[in-house]
Amino acid sequence: MKQIVIDGGKTLKGTIKVSGAKNSAVALIPAAILSKGVVKIDNVPDISDVRALEEILIFLGAKVKRDGSMMIIDSSKISNKEIPREISDKLRASYYFMSALLGRFNKVTMHFPGGCSIGARPIDQTLKGYKALGATVKEDGDKVSIKASKLVGKEIYLDMASVGATVNIMITACLAKGTTIIHNVAKEPEIVNIATFLNNMGAKIKGAGTSTISIEGVKELGGCYTEVIPDRIEAGTYIIAGALMGDKLKIDNLIPKHIDSFLSKLEEMGVKLEVGTDYVIVSKSKNLKSVNIKTLGYPGFATDLQQPITPLLCTCKGVSKLEETIYENRFKHVPYLGDMGAKIETATNRIIKIHGPIKFKGSHVSATDLRAGACMVLAALAADGKTTIDNAHYILRGYENIIEKLRNVGASIDLIDN
Repeated sequence: MKQIVIDGGKTLKGTIKVSGAKNSAVALIPAAILSKGVVKIDNVPDISDVRALEEILIFLGAKVKRDGSMMIIDSSKISNKEIPREISDKLRASYYFMSALLGRFNKVTMHFPGGCSIGARPIDQTLKGYKALGATVKEDGDKVSIKASKLVGKEIYLDMASVGATVNIMITACLAKGTTIIHNVAKEPEIVNIATFLNNMGAKIKGAGTSTISIEGVKELGGCYTEVIPDRIEAGTYIIAGALMGDKLKIDNLIPKHIDSFLSKLEEMGVKLEVGTDYVIVSKSKNLKSVNIKTLGYPGFATDLQQPITPLLCTCKGVSKLEETIYENRFKHVPYLGDMGAKIETATNRIIKIHGPIKFKGSHVSATDLRAGACMVLAALAADGKTTIDNAHYILRGYENIIEKLRNVGASIDLIDN
């Protein structure tokens, strides 16, 4: 078991460079197999989720080369094989391969995806999209088989603005006959990044970033180059670290517009921020005010920053309310924060109330999922004494070189592999 050990209370000073976005990379890589040429994806983060996707690519017969942060993928000779459960179970994003294989071969059989346990996260909207495009869907336990004599464009209305469903339908529709129009789609920056990548390969996608996306099907897709956008969730996580323990800590290589709602909450709390064109400088602030936060789809407050911001709310004076509207099981970090001295009241399975200010104390805790793990790291950085975080593999799924990045700005942090 991997553990992260942090001796808290150290001032963080210097610069942290934000890596490529996990939530973009994990969709761009599967989408690459739609191409019969060679694609180059730059700024790919070196995280365990990406390595799991690379494993799937190789299993399918793709040639994969890493050149620094660039991934070069040749899918010209891939075969449509059933991806073993032990690989697909490693991450939820494996289901993007389902869409890419369906789009390229008109059929696919695959196990339902794995990943963090933060709620049901059904794929019903994705399956609804497949059916609308002319595919038949057969579920057998934890396996699904999807076939189509041909995929034909259709007008599709999503019941909710799901990122996964938006990406999956967009990928599958690229090679369908005719035009597909998807209404009530997700607007996240990662959607735009993925649509740009597909267009660079020769797809005809319009409207990414708005509530309606149209895809005019093409016969085939070719090679291209694209770049993964900066990770807005990683940026937010390190900005929180600076708000807790920073002395003019600079978070570099980010797009501030992508985290507007997050930054506005920090300003409401009284956090000292300097926002530049592609950076944020942040320092520890005293007498922070309590705030209310409600997670929403983009451009609202990101659900992936809900858990990381909780330790900062614990340092605010008064009672903060945090409402989670996206996932129903995303408060598993709360008991561990309690072990570290937090005073958090669980009002419902969707709402918590945080009483502050408190001072964190070192403890032995666990990461229950990726963002809960980031929450534990942040609390540990601010704590008196040593904190040991079990199940650190969750954290490594989404934060490239987190140990080195934090150590380079003054944190006392180590990764132990028992």
